[in-house]
Order: sequence, then C-alpha cells, then structure tokens
Amino acid sequence: MSDIKVFRVTPSGVAELPTKSASIEKSLQMLFEKNLEALLGVRFLASEYVTGKAHGGRIDTLGIDENGCPVIIEYKRAVNENVINQGLFYLDWLLDHRKEFQWLVMETLGADTAKAVEWSAPRLLCIAGDFTNYDQHAVKQINRNIELIRYRHCGDDLLLLELVNATTATTTAGTASPAAPAPAGDPADAPAKAPSPKTSAANPYQSQFIDYRLAQASQPIKDLYEALKAFLMGLGDDVQFKQLQFYFAFKRIKNFVCVEVYPQSGKVTVFLKVDPKTVTLEPGFSRDVSNIGHFGTGDLEVTLYTMKDLERATPLLVRSYEES
Repeated sequence: MSDIKVFRVTPSGVAELPTKSASIEKSLQMLFEKNLEALLGVRFLASEYVTGKAHGGRIDTLGIDENGCPVIIEYKRAVNENVINQGLFYLDWLLDHRKEFQWLVMETLGADTAKAVEWSAPRLLCIAGDFTNYDQHAVKQINRNIELIRYRHCGDDLLLLELVNATTATTTAGTASPAAPAPAGDPADAPAKAPSPKTSAANPYQSQFIDYRLAQASQPIKDLYEALKAFLMGLGDDVQFKQLQFYFAFKRIKNFVCVEVYPQSGKVTVFLKVDPKTVTLEPGFSRDVSNIGHFGTGDLEVTLYTMKDLERATPLLVRSYEES
C-alpha cells in the first residue's frame, strides 16, 4: 500500500487531503489518453486497439514515447487482475507486428515519426490504484521494460502519480542487423562506416551505435561519462537508465537528461529539461536548442569537456531532475 500523504498548506496550518484509489474507471483512462504527453511523456496513438482475431486481444492504450519507443499502457481494474502478464502478451504481439505498428504511427503522427520508431526498448506501463508485493516482485524477474505506476485521487481536482517500480531489459550480443545510419552531430565524430548494431533474442533491434562512440572515446571522456552517469543515477531511486540508438536517456516517468558522446571532439553533450530562458547561457558551455534539431529531448544543451564542466553543470542537472 502507498504511504504517500498529501497536505494543503494554509495560513492557519496544514490539512491532509484524503486520497483514494478506486478500480480504474473508463473516465480515468480517457483522462490519461487526453493528456498522455503531459502525464507520461507519451504521444497517443490508439485506444482499445484490437490485435486481431487470431491473437484475441485488446490493448488499452497504445502510444509512442519521447524517445520514439513503442508504449503499451494497461490499466489494472481489479486487485486480482494479472495486468503484467496481459501486458507481456501484448508486448510479444507488438514485436511480431512491427510494420502494423509503424503503419499506425504513420497514419497518426506522420511518415518521419514512423521511420524513426526505436525498437530497442518497447515499454509496458501498468497503471493501478495499487499493486501487491507479488506484482512488484514479478517485474524484477522479467527481462523487459516494465513500469508500475500508482495513481491517487487527492481531493476533487488533484491526480498523483507515483512510479512504484521499473525494470530495464538487459541485452547481450547476438547476430547483426543492417548498419545504423550515422546520427547528426560533429562531422568528425561520424565513422567512415557505421558499425553493425548488435541484437539479442530479448531485444532483437537493439542498436549499439552509442556503444561504438563510447568505445572510441579517450579514457578521460569515458571517465567523464561514467562520473556523469553515477551522479544522475544517484539523484533518486526513481531514476531509470535507457540506452537508445544514438544517445543515453535518464528518466523518471519522463526523460530529464539525454546524453551523447563525441569521441573525436572529446566532449559529452547533455540535453536538459530546463527552460533556456531561465538560465544565463555561457558560450561554449550552454546554449538554447529549442529551435535546433537534435537527438533526445530537452531544450537546454550543456557541453562537458572536463570534470570541472561537470561540477559547473551540477545545479542544472539537479534542477532538471527536480522539475521533470
């Protein structure tokens, strides 16, 4: 059971807001679907998506996240409903019907988004008024990207979301698939020929281009990246690490930092969910990229060359975490 308490602060003192978690009702699913991007960082694709007569399923909500990864959202309507197994059933269907999903993305969000679908990390989000200890234990045993999100109604007009548990799929090297396209960035950092992405049975479309860049980096840049990663992971128990095709993402429910490594330029580039207009920009260190195309999410770019740059960036990294 959740131990979160919410209080309203008034001049006369504090008053606890009663929280409740009834079985998921259709109106709540509709609320999520109308506000998916604001609540979960997911763009809406379809509701009650039928997976075909042969499969016999119906996905509650289907979307695509800010990293381009497919997202299946299932709502737990009853305490005894096994929503995790149901979601895994749909994840398997999704990996077997990639072209059908991309066609849906193209019809809904356009051809460019459909071409950029990131198959390395499809996600299952399970939303419920509460989860049992068995639910939380089960997801730890499954090598898939699964997140358990608890909701609470607080009073009449507040909705609280709590990330209860999250697992990230791990991969091992396997057979190669066609070479990945070179990402945008400094021309000096584009290899003459992009490496063939590695794959695995669990994640057959996991590209390792970002691994290639990291492997080519000097030891000081590798140390800088590892120090940055350790700092970000230490910000809270709710921080998740995601390796995508061309960048590393650090997220809570939504991304708060995206990281790229440029070995030839000797730098680590960080994109933050911080409004550039609220920051004093420093040439060579920080800049507004809200109108500049780039991989990952975030409108503030910070460039790190040394550990001193990481120290300078620390307040911005903490702010991006706290505001995400």
